[in-house]
Parts: sequence; C-alpha cells; structure tokens
Amino acid sequence: MTALPHALIFDMNGTMINDMDYHTKAWQRIFNEELGGNFTWNEVKAQMYGKNPEVLERVFGPLKFTEDEKTELSFAKEKRYQEEYLPHLALLPGLAEFLEQAHQLQIPMAIASAAIPFNIDFVLDNLNIRHYFTALVSADDVLLSKPHPETFLKAAQLLQVDPVSCLVFEDVPKGAEAALNANMPAVILTTTHQKDEFEHLPHILHFSNDFTDPYFSQLLKQ
Repeated sequence: MTALPHALIFDMNGTMINDMDYHTKAWQRIFNEELGGNFTWNEVKAQMYGKNPEVLERVFGPLKFTEDEKTELSFAKEKRYQEEYLPHLALLPGLAEFLEQAHQLQIPMAIASAAIPFNIDFVLDNLNIRHYFTALVSADDVLLSKPHPETFLKAAQLLQVDPVSCLVFEDVPKGAEAALNANMPAVILTTTHQKDEFEHLPHILHFSNDFTDPYFSQLLKQ
C-alpha cells in the first residue's frame, strides 16, 4: 500500500491486546475440567478463531450441545478469561500512539472481531479507547466467521469506505485469509503466530511484534 489508507480495520484479540494465551487457558480449563476432555495446550490453541459456539462445535462436534448450552459455556469462558486477564489488560506497545496519530489525521477506524460484545466492551471501556472507533463489528453482527470476509466487509460498509482502500490488522492466519477474501491488504502482529505460518497469503504488507516498529509511523506519513 503506497498511499495513505482510507480506513484502518483492527481485529482485537491478539492484535490490539496480547491476550490469546488467556483465551486458550480459559477454554482449556473448561474443556478439560468441566467437559471431561484431555486436550493439550496446542490442541486448544489451534481452535482459537471464530465464534465461541463454532469453537465448541469444532472440538466436540455439532450435536454435543444445545444452543443454550453453547451460550452458557461461552459466557462462562469469557468471564473466566476477563477475571484472569484484567490485571494485565493493556494495548500492545505503540498502539496508543498509533491510534491517536490516525485519529488526528481523521482516518476512520473500526474493530472487526469474532469476539462477542461483552468482550469488546471489556477492552474498549477498561482502556478508554472507544472514541477512536467509528464502527464495531462483533460475532453477533455476522452470520459467517473468518476466514469468510463478512466481518471485514461489514466494517468497510459501516465506515463507508471501499474495501480495497482499507488496511486490516490481524494476528492469525484465518483472520488474514478473511482480509484476502475481502480484497484488503493486511499487516500482521506476530503475537501468537509466526511469519512462516502466513507464507501462503500474498496480500500481507508487513509483520511486526507490536506497534513500536517505525513502519507504523511511516504508514501514516505517506
């Protein structure tokens, strides 16, 4: 992307905050302690994408739980995650400055996440960053999860920006695939997955551990 992006679209978990280990830990405890499973850390980590009910269906099959049970388990997991992560809740280094810089340039921004509103509110309100975002797309707002492009396309629609002029920030291969499917370039934060796991994706502009990389300040000067 050689021109200033018309809009910035952020995944949240693992992209804005480094919390994916806490999600994995919460699910692993529920899977093993409450649901009688025997899942390793890596087996659970591999399922850390999409909506919570979809995670349960991938792990236990589509017929194991009723819709009410999936909802109950989802909230139990999120409450456990929030209790354990709250003392550590923080934006990735450099992101506060990057958001403020983009805000001063009047670049519209959105969050496009598979998280439920309960978790998005947890992050935005505890970190006091809600005012930066013109649009929020949660798991409740889409029918099809990433890697389907619906999440990102809906964000672009709410921002009233052509998808090809948006820049996506992601941390997982399935999310990056969703950006590709939406015809959006992407920048990857390597909080949970490494560069070689994205080799099959041609639309990625940059990889970085956090937002202190000079790439980000230069991005908004083009």
